[in-house]
Amino acid sequence: MKKILVIRNDKIGDFMLAWPAFAMLKQSQPDAEITALVPSYTKALAELCPSIDKVLVDCGKGSDTLSKKALMTEIKAQQFDASICLFSDSYNAGLVWKAGIPFRLAPATKISQLLYNHRIKQRRSKSAKPEYEYNLDLVRAFLAKQGIKAVEPVAPYLAFGADTLQAQRQKLTTLLSLESDKPWLFVHAGSGGSANNLSLEQYAALVSGIVQQVAMDVVLTAGPGEEEKAAELKALLAQGDVKSVIYDKNDGLQDFTCSIACASAFIAGSTGPLHIAATVDVPTIGFFPAKRSATPLRWQPINSNGRHLAFAPPADKNKDVAADMSKIDVDSILPDALAFLQRVL
Repeated sequence: MKKILVIRNDKIGDFMLAWPAFAMLKQSQPDAEITALVPSYTKALAELCPSIDKVLVDCGKGSDTLSKKALMTEIKAQQFDASICLFSDSYNAGLVWKAGIPFRLAPATKISQLLYNHRIKQRRSKSAKPEYEYNLDLVRAFLAKQGIKAVEPVAPYLAFGADTLQAQRQKLTTLLSLESDKPWLFVHAGSGGSANNLSLEQYAALVSGIVQQVAMDVVLTAGPGEEEKAAELKALLAQGDVKSVIYDKNDGLQDFTCSIACASAFIAGSTGPLHIAATVDVPTIGFFPAKRSATPLRWQPINSNGRHLAFAPPADKNKDVAADMSKIDVDSILPDALAFLQRVL
């Protein structure tokens, strides 16, 4: 298979968790041309991925007929030999079927699976393994069907050159008035609506407890629409005499990713920036609900071994209780967070 279309056209975090799958596919088939179909908001990240050769922007299932027709024309023009849908729904199934791609592989789920001619049972709803492992399993199955031995990828899945990082670090030092000789703790309190998160008071208590023991510059990151939340967290930290700076202006996702790569550690809920940080193997501390569809296991970031620490509320049969992030006691988790940071810094 020389031309392969890989579809992962949902949220940023989901796309970042597909990077090991892209890496396995490229490393196992170096001569293959791998095209990623992604939404416009992950296009810049896809262009950063060393395992992706081309990027197609998906107009989305809610777009107008003209845009959908143009996308279909583009997919057909590429004459793909195979497609792998890492995320499958009726829209994605229809795309690859209508495009006439000869080899179409996806998870076996719902009625739309009939539009694929190769299907793998995964039962993702059980959340028995990390999302990135489900993606890898699809690529393993694809390679096995081609008689190709899978090359198991290892982190990091993205690395910036030393000169690039040095220039970015100098840029941030000037822009945010940071101390270049101190570790930088990035904290992202926004969630993008993707998962339950800690309250700002919990974040403030955690960060305050950390910087009392470990000398670090605190950088509060914020995406579009999250600026107010970052400002509120800054004010709460100031009440405890903790200085912090807000980093909400960047030159796009590639620039933001390079900035994250300059961090010494990254703290966030289960959201896109946490998974971006893991992709460049910055040590991460993540907060996840305990309900089955959103557990620390299911949405485990792709850090290398020992560079991720996860917290969740106590498990409970009641889904609402399991998703209640207020059940995470900051005083109880602080010693583990400090031990982790002191080990990885």
